Amino acid sequence: MDLRIEINETPQEVDYQAILAPLREYNQAQTGLIGTEKFAFLIKDDAGATQGGLYAKISGQWLFVELLVVPEVARGQGLGAKLMNKVEALAREKGCQGIWLDTFSFQAPDFYRRLGFSIFGELKDYPVAGYNRFFMQKRFDLDEHNASHTQP
Repeated sequence: MDLRIEINETPQEVDYQAILAPLREYNQAQTGLIGTEKFAFLIKDDAGATQGGLYAKISGQWLFVELLVVPEVARGQGLGAKLMNKVEALAREKGCQGIWLDTFSFQAPDFYRRLGFSIFGELKDYPVAGYNRFFMQKRFDLDEHNASHTQP
């Protein structure tokens, strides 16, 4: 079979799926893990319209927070912390060993630090010079380790 590389500057969903399918097959063969579970905690207004919320996926033993948005009018009132507490409870219930997410320096790294997250990776000057993207985690096994080593 002859193979060649072509650039497609307007890829379609079918192109994405064609690349994703063999990668999923390989990953499943290596790990035994099949698929992901998806969850959303929605912030609704009086009319029932979604104004924000949290979207997460569980793959293996980790929950990934893909999206977290609190409407501007509700920021600073504890709604983001409530969402994170709910998703953490869900992750623990599902047997996850932790939660991970990414955020930008202009978004909420301090918010996540206050919730017990730590940075495990950083991409400097992204999305543009002067800003950074942080990859953060909260490991539940570290909670248990720290609790067992505290003085009474």
